[in-house]
Amino acid sequence: MGEGLFQPLHILLIVGIALLLFGPSKFADLGKGLGEGIRNFKSAVKDKDDKDKEPGKPPTGPAA
Repeated sequence: MGEGLFQPLHILLIVGIALLLFGPSKFADLGKGLGEGIRNFKSAVKDKDDKDKEPGKPPTGPAA
C-alpha cells in the first residue's frame, strides 16, 4: 500500500498546513532561523576539524 512514510503529496500537505497555521512571515522567519542554525553547525564542525589538523598538535579524542 504505502511505499514510504513521506511521499511528495504528504510533504506538500504538511507544508501547506504549516503555511496556514503560521502565515507567510512566520514561515519565512522559521526558514531563515533553520538556515542559520545549519550554517552555524557546519562552521562549528569545520572549525573543530581544522583545529584537529593543526601541525605539531597531538590529536584529540578518546584514548584507547
